[in-house]
Amino acid sequence: MNKLWKYTQYGYIVVAIVLLIDAVTRWSTDRNQAYFSIVFAIFITAIFFFKRWFRRKIEKKNSERK
Repeated sequence: MNKLWKYTQYGYIVVAIVLLIDAVTRWSTDRNQAYFSIVFAIFITAIFFFKRWFRRKIEKKNSERK
């Protein structure tokens, strides 16, 4: 299960990149939607780093038990 989590966390980065591309394409037509995409991309990136930190913490804890 840990291997699956290790790879699925990169899905957050993919979503953040897609949102940033969406923001760039909407910038000239709808700035409010572009700002929303940028803020959401930052939020998703923060989730990625938090989940990565938490996963490493759990892995370290599990390796110390063995």
